[in-house]
Amino acid sequence: MAGGYPLSRKKITMDRLVAVIGAGAWGTTLALILSRKGCPVRLWEYFPDYARKLAETRENPKFLPGVHIPENITISADIEKTAADCREIVLAVPAQKLRAVAKRLAGSGFKPLRVITASKGIERGSLARMSEVVRQEFGPGPEVCVLSGPSHAEEVSRAMPCSLVAASENEKNAQTVQELFSTENLRVYTSLDVVGVELGGALKNVIALAVGMVDGLGLGDNSKAALITRGLAEIGRLGKSLGANPETFAGLSGIGDLIVTCTSLHSRNRRVGEEIGRGRQLDEILEGMEMVAEGVETARSAKQLGERMKVEMPITFQINRILFEDIPPLEAVRDLMRRPRKAE
Repeated sequence: MAGGYPLSRKKITMDRLVAVIGAGAWGTTLALILSRKGCPVRLWEYFPDYARKLAETRENPKFLPGVHIPENITISADIEKTAADCREIVLAVPAQKLRAVAKRLAGSGFKPLRVITASKGIERGSLARMSEVVRQEFGPGPEVCVLSGPSHAEEVSRAMPCSLVAASENEKNAQTVQELFSTENLRVYTSLDVVGVELGGALKNVIALAVGMVDGLGLGDNSKAALITRGLAEIGRLGKSLGANPETFAGLSGIGDLIVTCTSLHSRNRRVGEEIGRGRQLDEILEGMEMVAEGVETARSAKQLGERMKVEMPITFQINRILFEDIPPLEAVRDLMRRPRKAE
């Protein structure tokens, strides 16, 4: 039992050794999912002292207090030792750290069969999606798959029902990852639309910042509904320009992830936006957070992508003004409402 919910009627035994790189809330949760299926897991934590604490206490008090870490999860701060001989490597590090981690792993000479990206964001500067970063660093060798969808670690780690999407250009690869992570409480779908799945997972964080600001300003539920709806339209326009399937944004990694990130008390990005709406400064908010609010850097990258592709993204544009130009949120709201009238 975990959180009062049965893990599975039948335990699935697996002999494949999997490395999960990143012991934050989501990385730890993915390790838990695999370990509960009987899969031996190695979990990498960046800080040696904290890695020892996790190993000794079998708990991640910063990110998942009260959730037990089973003994079949080996915890280490040695990334090379963690990844050695693993057929699958799961990357669950902050988006802006992904390239450095991937470069280090690829440079160590490891040749995994599969690299699974569980990070959501767009890389600063290059504007690359996470799977593109992995492919650039690992080369053509391993299969690459994206794991995304509406999934707060605080709930998934306690075996509350959840659905995700495994996206790959290779259908068999997506199906393998689907099987790897599927449990009675975690339903994993497959998709061939890597671009759409990744953009949905990254850009929803930007819209969640906006929704949080509306909460902080006390502007009500109608405003939030408008932002979520028009935010989805923005995501769809950019996605279509980059080759995504528009139908993807009506699914789990689109509207599903958007809803949960914009409405949940677990959402870091919504919380950052709410604090900004209440008048706090961005630097002050981020300094007080243990976890990363990916939407802050993704907002900047999304604006640049929109400009590159000549796609209209008014909400993303205004979020950038608030975050990086110190424009008051209420002024940004007024500018959005005063835009020229148009058909939906």
